[in-house]
Amino acid sequence: MQPMLNIAVRAARSAGDLILRSSDNVGRLTIDQKGKNDYASEVDRMAEREIINIIKTAYPDHSILAEESGGHVGNDFVWVIDPLDGTTNFLHGFPQYAVSIALKCKGRLEVGVIYDPLRDELFTAKRGGGAMLNNRRLRVTQPNVLKGALLGTGFPFKTDEHLDAYVGMFKALTTECAGIRRAGSAALDLAYVAAGRLDGYWEIGIMEWDMAAGILIVKEAGGVVTDFSFNDKYMESGNVIVGSPKMHQLMYQLIEPHVTTDLK
Repeated sequence: MQPMLNIAVRAARSAGDLILRSSDNVGRLTIDQKGKNDYASEVDRMAEREIINIIKTAYPDHSILAEESGGHVGNDFVWVIDPLDGTTNFLHGFPQYAVSIALKCKGRLEVGVIYDPLRDELFTAKRGGGAMLNNRRLRVTQPNVLKGALLGTGFPFKTDEHLDAYVGMFKALTTECAGIRRAGSAALDLAYVAAGRLDGYWEIGIMEWDMAAGILIVKEAGGVVTDFSFNDKYMESGNVIVGSPKMHQLMYQLIEPHVTTDLK
């Protein structure tokens, strides 16, 4: 898988450079509203085209699942792409966004890359090969208690449907841990768990392209990822709990009482 990881890195860096060059011209960008609190700019689309072009040049028969352009059917290899995770942050000049690229083969994650162009931080993983930040190997933290832990999350901002359940989870966790951060990029939240910057993370209703690369990076850094039913259906439900084995267990115990039937 190393050649495919190399292609993912090349595509992520190229898209990241494009995003960075565009960051000074945000006020002149064309912005579309795809849904409630869901935006896409011409930079998202340009970055996605750049990524797809690099991948298709190297692997013309591979399939694509991309946030902006949807699916492109090919063979059993599927590239899962979020060209700019954290678009709202980018449009406001809030410095927390990234490129996320994953590769699946027959449904199994094989390669994951998350690139933060602002900090020039490249998070990578390949199945069975560990996770890296630039040239440093990553491991999740190993706390035994929630006290002192720093958690990441994302608000259910596109719909109010699960807001009450989320508030219950937030209250249960915030009274037990040192702090909760909502920075606005699920990809970077997952990468930060792998890097030990966050001890855990949970969110309701994120998309496959938001989390695919980050999930592999977390797992290869020794972390655990499940849905709210303690199963592996997070890609289907969009609901995730992430952390070290112990931290995941502690978070799950406080989250589970607030999980409604439609979140399972």
